[in-house]
Amino acid sequence: MKAIIPVAGKGVRLRPLTYTQPKPLIPVAGKPIISFIVEQLIELGVDDYVFIIGYLGEKIREYIERTYPELNTTFVTQEDRMGSAHAIWLARDHYADAEELIIFFGDAIIDADLEAFRDSETSCLGVKIVDDPRKFGVVEMDDEGRIRGLIEKPKIPKSNLAMVGCYKIREVSQFIDACAYNLDNNIKSIGEFPLTDALARMLEWGTQFTTLSVDNWFDCGRREILLETNAIFLDREGFATEDPPPFDNSIIIHPVNIGPNCDISNSIVGPYVTLGANTKLEHAIVSDSIIGDYARIHDIVLRNSVVGSDASIGGLRQSLNIGDNTEIDFGG
Repeated sequence: MKAIIPVAGKGVRLRPLTYTQPKPLIPVAGKPIISFIVEQLIELGVDDYVFIIGYLGEKIREYIERTYPELNTTFVTQEDRMGSAHAIWLARDHYADAEELIIFFGDAIIDADLEAFRDSETSCLGVKIVDDPRKFGVVEMDDEGRIRGLIEKPKIPKSNLAMVGCYKIREVSQFIDACAYNLDNNIKSIGEFPLTDALARMLEWGTQFTTLSVDNWFDCGRREILLETNAIFLDREGFATEDPPPFDNSIIIHPVNIGPNCDISNSIVGPYVTLGANTKLEHAIVSDSIIGDYARIHDIVLRNSVVGSDASIGGLRQSLNIGDNTEIDFGG
């Protein structure tokens, strides 16, 4: 079994953060998103990985090779972004001999019974009911619960059962043929070659798929979901910093995850804050936020914020003596 992890996207919905940091490396509760995925797969016994990289891909490669040196990893670059099926097809020489594939998109975190997923006797799709299926690949079922169609981002959905970015493929050679068929015949959806269409081709050719409902799906492509996911995992065992070192004249409101070598003084941190390594806080109040490595935050109140690494944010400190019936607006 081999794992294919496409991580070539630009993460445009998280800009400007993703101008310099690939989305899979953004931290959630002190751990990059991609680490949640890789460590889940390691627990399943997978040690062969193919990463499809593109935008800022060398940062992902450096992180994976440094953090997981024991894994057998291959990196394939997608120069032209033509869709997820195209990205995975580019790496076909590295998995054509595999008995099975597990495909995990590298920008989402899921909670699911992945052992059942791994042990499925058929090819399998991770799914979850969503409010707006128009944004996703959608699974259409017949009255007997069998898959009758797979549609990419339908304008008028006939189902609210979305694919969540994890797939098990048993018919590896047929999967490669399905990707090639759509590419050779220029069969696109939304102007690209999505994985959904390749799977739909396999379904048309007679491949049997089943579904696995995931318990939770955290699609961390938007700031509000990223912060919500950060808070959820900080509430779970093993993610929050339980015994932080003493900081000068500061209050820590748990749960928080504080990276190594942080310098915090005259500040209030928490709840639901992730601080990267070597971050410095002075005269700051920070809650419900994610702060990157080597950031400096001073003289400011931050909430519901995501701040990248090496950023510096400072506010204004005021000393006021205000009389009655006075209105002051510091908003400019």
